[in-house]
Amino acid sequence: MNYEEILGRLCALSGPSGFEEKVAQAAEELLRPLVDEVYTTRLGSVVGVRRCGRENAHKLLLDAHLDEIGFIVTGHDEGFLRFAPLGGVDPRMLPDREVVVLTDPPVHGVVACLPPHVQTAEDMGKSLPIKELFIDVGLSQEEAERRIPIGTPATYRGGCAPLGEDLLCGKALDDRAGFAVLLDVLERLREKELGVDLYVLGSTQEETHSTGAITAAYEIAPDRCVAVDVTHGDSPDSSKNETFKLGGGPVIGVGPNCDGLAVFYLREAAKQLEIPVQIEVMSGSSGTNAWPIQVSREGVATAVVSIPERYMHTPVEVVSRTDLENTARLLASYIADDIIPDMED
Repeated sequence: MNYEEILGRLCALSGPSGFEEKVAQAAEELLRPLVDEVYTTRLGSVVGVRRCGRENAHKLLLDAHLDEIGFIVTGHDEGFLRFAPLGGVDPRMLPDREVVVLTDPPVHGVVACLPPHVQTAEDMGKSLPIKELFIDVGLSQEEAERRIPIGTPATYRGGCAPLGEDLLCGKALDDRAGFAVLLDVLERLREKELGVDLYVLGSTQEETHSTGAITAAYEIAPDRCVAVDVTHGDSPDSSKNETFKLGGGPVIGVGPNCDGLAVFYLREAAKQLEIPVQIEVMSGSSGTNAWPIQVSREGVATAVVSIPERYMHTPVEVVSRTDLENTARLLASYIADDIIPDMED
């Protein structure tokens, strides 16, 4: 799997929660050669199905969300745009950032900021709330109202590029890195006979309420699920007890949101493959789609496998290619007949 190429394509697309059409279309195109069937749900999630050919086969679902954090235009003020967040946006990240306003064609904008020369010492030491920020699109009030209606979404501008020898940096790696891993899993299983029907879900609206995963899981009714997302990676100013080393391997969740049998077999698969793994204790909600999927219908035995990521919910998220590859190797082996437990046991 050429992660740089795939993520370069996916991350260049804008797909904030509720407005994922273009990235979902790209995900569908990438899935199609690897599965027997691809379809789109009513809420815009993309589902790829690879059937094993066995009658009444159990269903295993792999999930990674396609949406990213973003913004939505709420008003106009002398040509500048007022906006609100879509998902968990840190207002400290916003001043002087480039954004793409998703009109047709898209409009380039920048979040307005005061240069340091005209700020007081007090101003420089505080973060402005989003309600006090504006997007400058270089238009008059009349043109802004005409070309950019209220309700128009926007995202950070950017894509994905190498950082050093092993790292990739860009926007929307949360969680398009996870979706790229699922594509890698399908490639690794291409010639492998499976004992389950494998469903791969590129879900929508995770950053706002997981509604894409909730509805898709209800429709698919899987027996087991692995939610693949990102978790907090190490950085110089981060707590070593609350972050995970980039290049240190996939992170397996442990806690009430994580099926104990699945955790056991994931760890066993990692041992057999000599893949380093890290353990994240999740005492409550995992903060991923695994939380609602677990209680879909009568319940789904769900696991959480995460990719360490620095600078989450910024336009400069960073992941390790080695972690991506090892996560794909781990999941492919977990799914294969010689690793995954008999789901009827």
